[in-house]
Parts: sequence; structure tokens; C-alpha cells
Amino acid sequence: MKGNFIDNLPKVYGIYTGGFLAFIIIMSIAEQMGMTAKTIGICFVAFTVAIYAIIGYLSRTAQADAYYVAGRQVPTVFNGMATAADWMSGASFVAMAGGIYFKGYGYMALLVGWTGGYVLVASLLAPYLRKFGCYTVPDFIGTRYGGNLSRFLAVVVLTVASFTYVTAQINATGTIASVALDIPFQYAVYVGLVSILLCSMLGGMRGVTWTQVAQYIVLIIAYLLPVFWISNKMGAGFFPHFMLADEVSRIAELEAQFGFVKNSAENLKEVPKGLAGITKAHSAVNATPWAFISLALAMMMGTASLPHVMMRYFTTPSVKAARKSVGWSLFFIFLLYSSAPMLATLSKLSLIDPTLSTGIIGKSIAEVQAIDWYQNWNQANLMFVSDFNGNGTLELNEFFMGGKAVVLATPEIAGLPYVISGLVAAGGMAAAMSTADGLILAIANAISHDVYYKIIDPKAETAKRLVVARVLLVVIGFAGATIAAMEIQGILGSVIWAFDFAMSGLFFPLVLGVWWKRANREGAIAGMALGLISGAGYLIWVRTGGSGFLGITQLTFGIFGSFVSLVSMVVVSLMTSEPNAATQKMVDEVRVPSGKSILGKQH
Repeated sequence: MKGNFIDNLPKVYGIYTGGFLAFIIIMSIAEQMGMTAKTIGICFVAFTVAIYAIIGYLSRTAQADAYYVAGRQVPTVFNGMATAADWMSGASFVAMAGGIYFKGYGYMALLVGWTGGYVLVASLLAPYLRKFGCYTVPDFIGTRYGGNLSRFLAVVVLTVASFTYVTAQINATGTIASVALDIPFQYAVYVGLVSILLCSMLGGMRGVTWTQVAQYIVLIIAYLLPVFWISNKMGAGFFPHFMLADEVSRIAELEAQFGFVKNSAENLKEVPKGLAGITKAHSAVNATPWAFISLALAMMMGTASLPHVMMRYFTTPSVKAARKSVGWSLFFIFLLYSSAPMLATLSKLSLIDPTLSTGIIGKSIAEVQAIDWYQNWNQANLMFVSDFNGNGTLELNEFFMGGKAVVLATPEIAGLPYVISGLVAAGGMAAAMSTADGLILAIANAISHDVYYKIIDPKAETAKRLVVARVLLVVIGFAGATIAAMEIQGILGSVIWAFDFAMSGLFFPLVLGVWWKRANREGAIAGMALGLISGAGYLIWVRTGGSGFLGITQLTFGIFGSFVSLVSMVVVSLMTSEPNAATQKMVDEVRVPSGKSILGKQH
């Protein structure tokens, strides 16, 4: 191909997409010829991970600009795809539909918050941070407010939020790898970790960017194809999103028809840890307006505070491109998020609708236990049935499933060819790996650039800085895998906590850093430190039995932390001297969309 790599991106990824679709067809033919389900799963995961590793290797670099911000030459559409992959984590792909499935449509507050957050990103932060010309979020904090302490505190908040998030992603890769490769979860998390490091070790942000574009193509095909196929097969129309209300009403009718009896505490002792029963479609979760709004608000502010998201907009060629890139990010994210409620609905209908060949409620317990897909997922400790009432028939409250299984198992439950299950496993791996890449890179880059280079050794050569960054990638990744193996918190819960930690310490220092010239170093330090401490303290208090107030729960503790951050930042800034004239002029300049970046070649 003539021209440089950037000019040829549409052609390169067009060929890649065609090749991936051809691989799916080859696997379909292999399945018809007798290839086993296990082999198909291994082929899908191994093939896609190998492609990502090759892209990571080909993107290797020894230049700081390329390693930290991909040379600031990523076109808007491709940066939008990379951001969407970075954003749509294992939680979005694997756990989102499961949350809606079990906890009801109140969990759609997550969809509102996670997409609405990009409005804040586009209007308040992304273009201005790009104009600033920084490598990392702590780089902006340290330069805007001045002093090593403000920079260091930003690294602390970034690390707490991103590490909480990355454990959830490694958890997701471990879940998929354990099922696809038939190995214990405790070992599978390290297989997932190796896959993640292959993408980011050599190329840094450049490697991660081009890998994430490839991962987005895999994950969106893997998510949408089963939704359209199952919907068409069930008679809900080829494009089921417009039929959602009818399908939810059908679920409500079926639940009323079968009756719903709450399980006794004695019964529930038999159920493996982490599994849940089929609950009402309209559950009490986030049923009150404030519960819904507060979760959506926390997710919006958290979105605009997450360092790995902000870093993606440092890679665009200009301020204008950064703003456009946010729009493309939203479009690519919308494609999956608009489908998650439908997938949850189709999954539940597949199981409980007696008019469908896949329905299991009302069948004999022995018949259900003999089904291949049940045996597969029961062995993975993600499904369980028991005859609690002793009548030999499966009732609505006698089937239990892990939230992670909703997306991964639905193609099998719906009777689709196993090749689609292999595709979904590859998509889940792509989603979790892409986000984990961005998160581990965000932590390693912040520590190597903002702590090692800016504070410890300002004269360090580029080669030495990149060695430090790569060693940190391995150390942080290994620590994340070890924590993930302990399964302290579910995927979705860990991700929500990460958003709360980020907004507690970073939202107002970032926003006021752009929009309030009077904000100073002392105020930013107080805002980050007190915000993070109070948010974490509130979480511990609620988790240990304390009663929350004003409807703020362990999922929305960031609202409390960010409020403390705002008050302390404003009060302390007003009580201390205002920033010098040069800093105030710099803030004015940041808000001008054109012109050279503020930091220029200071790096």
C-alpha cells in the first residue's frame, strides 16, 4: 500500500475486518465437520489474542511521544473506536446485561451515566486538556497548580481508581479464559494478564491504540450478531430494540403466570456463591427517582474523571479533533449500550418462555440437568438448579445463574451454533483486554512520568524512562491479577467503585483547573486529599454496617467524596493567595480552541 500507515488506516482495518469475518466462516465450517466446542473456543481466543499481540509488537517504539500519546496523530474516527474499546470494558460486555437481567431496569442508570458522562467530557475537559498538551492527567494537575505534592496526589487518586478498575477487567478475562480453555479461574487470570501485557509492553499508547481499534471491531461484531440472530429466531424482529417494551411486558406476564416464591434462607445455603435467581424484571433496584439519578450522576462525573479515558484525547492531532473524537466515541459506545437491555431481555425470555423450544421453566429437573449447556456452565460454577419444593419440576425460583453467564451463555441457551459462543468469548476478551491495557498503561505512565521523571529523576533519559514504565506495567498487572483471583468484589461492583474513587479525588480539581482561575495549589491538594479520604471512608462505613444518609449508598459514595472535594477546594483556595499572573494567563489560553499547545516541547 502506498502512503504512510495513518493514511492507509481505513484499508488496513477493512482488510482486518474481512479477515476476521472469514475466520468466523471457517470456524462455522469446522463446526459442521465435527470440531469440538472446546477446540472452537480455544481457536477464537487464541487467534484474536495472537492478532493483538502482533499489532502490539509491530507498534513497538523507543520514542517518548509515541509511547505516551501515540505521537498525537490518531485520526478522530479511529480514536473514537479506540476510546470505545477502552471504555466498554468487561463490565460493559460481560456484566452489564447481567446486571439488568437480575436487578431490573433500574440498572439502566449505568447506561445513562456512562454515556451522559461523555457530554461532560466533551464540554468541560477533553478539548482543554488536549490544548494543554500534557502526557497524563497528573501532568495537567502538576503543571496547572504547581508543586510536586499536587502532582503526587493526582497519581495516588489515579492509581486507586484505575487499580480498582483493572482488577475487574482481569477478573473478566480470567472468567472467559477459564471457560474457553477449561482451566481453573485462579490460573486463568494470569493467562488473561499475559494477553494484556502483550498488547501494551512494547508500544505503549501507540500499541494500545491500534490494538484497541482491532479489539473494538471484534467486540462489537461479537455483541450485536447474537442479539440480531436470537431476536430474529424468537420472532421479535431483526432489529429488536424497538420491541423492547413488548418483550418486557411478556416477561412480566410469564412471571405472574408461573408465580414467584421467595427462597428460604435454608434453600439459599445450597446455592454456590455469586449466583442469583431470576428476579422480577421491574425490581426495586434504583426504583426511586433519587436512587436512579444519583447512580447516573455518579457515573457521569466518574466518566469525566477517569484518567485512562482522558488520556485517549491526548492522542489526537488537534483540539478540534479531540472534540470530534468524543462524538465518535459516543456513537461507537451507543451501538453496544443500546443493545445491552435487549440482550438481557432476550436471554430471560429464552429461559422462561414455554412457547420457545429453549424454555426450561416447567420442565423436569432431571431434563434440565441433562442439557449440554447447563452441564458446561454448571461445571464452571455459573449455573445451578435444585428441586427445593420436591415436586421434580423446575420452578421460577429454582434456577440460579451468575451475572457473568448472561452474555456468555445466551448463544448456547438460544440454540445458536457454538461458533457464536466462541465469537462472544473472543468479544468479551477483547472488551476486558482493551480496557485493562488502557488502565495499566495509565497507572504505569503516571508513575513513570509524573513520579519518576518529574519528581525523582528529571534528567532521566528517554530509554530509562520507558524501561521504568514497562517494568511498572508488569508489576501492576501481576498485582491486579493476584487481587482479581481473590474475587473480593464482582465485576460490575468493582467498576462502579472505580468511578466513585475517581470522581471523589479528581473531578473538581480537573474541572475547576480549567474553569476557575482562582483555584490554587493549596485548594487542589485539599480537594484531592479530603475528597478521596472522605469517599473511601464513607464506603468503608457503609460496607461495615453503617447506615448511609441522603440515599447515598456504597455504589454512589463518590457523590459524598466529590462534595467534600468541592467544598474544601473552594474554601481553601479562597483562604489562601491566588495563583500568579502567569498561571492565570495559562488558564485563559487553555480555553482558546486554536493555537499551539501550552506545554509545547517542555517534555
